[in-house]
Amino acid sequence: MKLYSYWRSSSSWRVRIGLHWKKQPFAYVPVHLLKDGGQQKAEPFARLNPMQSVPLLEVQDGGRLIHIAQSMAILEYLEERWPEPPLLPGDRVARAQVRQAAELINSGIQPYQNTSVQKRVKHELHGDEKAWARHFIEVGLHALEPLLHSTSGRYAVGDQVTLADCYLVPQLYHARRYAVDLAAFPTLTRIEASCEVLPAFQGAHPDRQPDAEA
Repeated sequence: MKLYSYWRSSSSWRVRIGLHWKKQPFAYVPVHLLKDGGQQKAEPFARLNPMQSVPLLEVQDGGRLIHIAQSMAILEYLEERWPEPPLLPGDRVARAQVRQAAELINSGIQPYQNTSVQKRVKHELHGDEKAWARHFIEVGLHALEPLLHSTSGRYAVGDQVTLADCYLVPQLYHARRYAVDLAAFPTLTRIEASCEVLPAFQGAHPDRQPDAEA
C-alpha cells in the first residue's frame, strides 16, 4: 500500500493518522506541492489523480490495484476494510456527529487555506492570503467549539478516537500557522492534547515525515 502525501498537507495528515490507527503499514510517496510548479501537476501523478491533489491511496483490493483520492473517501475505505480499531462509533447518532464535525473542517475550513486557493488570492486577486485563511479558520473554529463541547468526552465525540479527531488535530496545527488565537477554543485544544499523546497521532505528525522541511 502506498500513500502519496505532502508532509504539511492537512488532508494527507488525516489519512496518515487513520493508517497508523489501523496499524496498516504503507509506503510514503512524497509529492511536493510547491517545488517545480507543484509536483502534483506532473505526470504520472496527474494521471493517477486528475484533481492533482494529495492524499492519494494506492492499494490492492480483490486482485485489483486501485487509487482512492480525497481524505474522507480514503478514511471511510480504511474503516470498511479494516474495521478494528474503529474510527466510527457504533451508534448512528454518534456517527452522524462525527461526520458533522469532520465535514465542518473538510468543507467549511480547509478549502480556504488550501495552497491553490492561497496562491490565487495572493497572485491573481492581489489580496492578503493569510488574512483570508485566518478569517475562515476563525469562523469555522467558532462553530466547531460549541459543537464539540456538546459531543466530546475525552475526544471529539465521546471517549473513543474517531474521524473527527483525525480532522481536528491537523486543523489546529494550521490555525497556529495562520496566527489564530486558540485561547477562545478550550474544548478543541483539550481534545487535541488528548490525541497528541497517542502513538498514531505522533507517528502521523508532519515533523516525522520523510519529506519534512525545517
